[in-house]
Amino acid sequence: MLPIPNHSLTHHHNHYHPLRKPRSSDSFSDFNKSSSFSLHHPRLCLIIFIVCVQTLLLALFQYLPFSLYPPHYHRRHPSPSSVATTISTTTPPPDIANTGPIRCELGKFFVYDLPPFFNTKIYRNCDKLNPWHSRCEALSNDGYGREATGLSGTVPQNLLHTWFWTDQFATEIIFHNRILHHECRTFEPESAAAYYIPFYAGLAVGKYLWFDYSAKDRDRHCEMMLDWIQRQHPYFNRSNGWDHFITMGRITWDFRRSKDKDWGSRCIYLPAMRNITRLLIERNPWDYFDIGVPYPTGFHPSNDSDVVQWQEFVRSRDRKTLFSFAGATRGVIKNDFRGVLLSYCQNESDSCRVVDCAGTRCSNGTSDILETFLDSNFCLQPRGDSFTRRSIFDCLVAGSIPVFFWRRTAYYQYEWFLPGEPESYSVFIHRDEVKNGTSIRKVLERYGENEVKKMREKVIEFIPKFVYARPSEGLENIKDAVDVAIDGVMKRMKEQRENGYEW
Repeated sequence: MLPIPNHSLTHHHNHYHPLRKPRSSDSFSDFNKSSSFSLHHPRLCLIIFIVCVQTLLLALFQYLPFSLYPPHYHRRHPSPSSVATTISTTTPPPDIANTGPIRCELGKFFVYDLPPFFNTKIYRNCDKLNPWHSRCEALSNDGYGREATGLSGTVPQNLLHTWFWTDQFATEIIFHNRILHHECRTFEPESAAAYYIPFYAGLAVGKYLWFDYSAKDRDRHCEMMLDWIQRQHPYFNRSNGWDHFITMGRITWDFRRSKDKDWGSRCIYLPAMRNITRLLIERNPWDYFDIGVPYPTGFHPSNDSDVVQWQEFVRSRDRKTLFSFAGATRGVIKNDFRGVLLSYCQNESDSCRVVDCAGTRCSNGTSDILETFLDSNFCLQPRGDSFTRRSIFDCLVAGSIPVFFWRRTAYYQYEWFLPGEPESYSVFIHRDEVKNGTSIRKVLERYGENEVKKMREKVIEFIPKFVYARPSEGLENIKDAVDVAIDGVMKRMKEQRENGYEW
């Protein structure tokens, strides 16, 4: 069984006791008249003085700039161990509900309590999500997959616990689990600046993409979810969805079917989806509401120290290969560019290391790709079956410098997560130049040792922004991909409100 963590855990509460409303002067006079004590009585004066001092101190303590809890109290909660049958929002964990405004200055978000049919039930039916084989192992451990045994000798021993065989379509589960425990989550929808819809759109449609399922089958979950949101909550109708966001764990084109006979669902084209901000592993660059988020890699640090140690490991790595390529040809695609690169690298074997992913060689459970990228200064990153591919982030997390052949592969996709100056961390060679005879090896050899070192340092600097941390609460002080995405969403919605850009 695949558990979705239950956030209704036992935590230490930070109780707030409001000050009593002081008596009016008339009441105080009545008390004096009825009392057998005189206000001039020494003992009574002493009691009144002590009460006044205590009241003054109590009022002042509310504004003192320190916490009664340790520095990371709000970032660390006990790990959930129980299996949830539903995802509830009725009992807020106190450390989330009481988080101060310093880290949530952009506002807080509310998480809809969707019926399990739209998320946990889909997750628990993992053996039925794929027409060929069960997805249960791939989606286990809160979406991170099984532990990556077999990396000993490739990954430092003290960091083996941070590596998992993570499926590229697991972001819906990962985001949901993290968002439930995020410090900027509020349980008061009226005060929320944004609203998160925990619908597993990608997992829901996955099994219906193949064989003879109807268009109605592929659209059913999304249509029902939107109908439920509009009927059950006034917040969506109040804004027409512009302050709502959702994670959709596949590429955007899987949700943009124009005709019934075409591929995918029409979820994004449904009228109620028009204004919802969508977090996808590949976006449509011309759709304002599509936001590209990183594909999950296998690296999921448990704390800040894991991140720093990994960064130092890839920084000090002795790289013996100029460049590498991991991929497979697609015979059904005419003039497949991956086939061009595969042949080129095989002919440049003294400079290029190849991992031919034909068959299942590059499926989760092998260290070949990670070892290759760790040993290479540069890694070739053509487009995948769509414009993006997971290999981009496998390359980056290994500290290798990506070489792109389409600008849409990364530059127009992941602006929140990658450096703003493409040349600071990557190389671009237009694919037509390669087809016309430009030598990739000669282009890369022009980069001197200091240039390569500087570019790698930029890649390493950004590693935290495109990895997904393992704890449900995130890391202590370093922001990972989920934190960056939420900050970006909240900033965008704050700007929309301030500028009046409400659709």
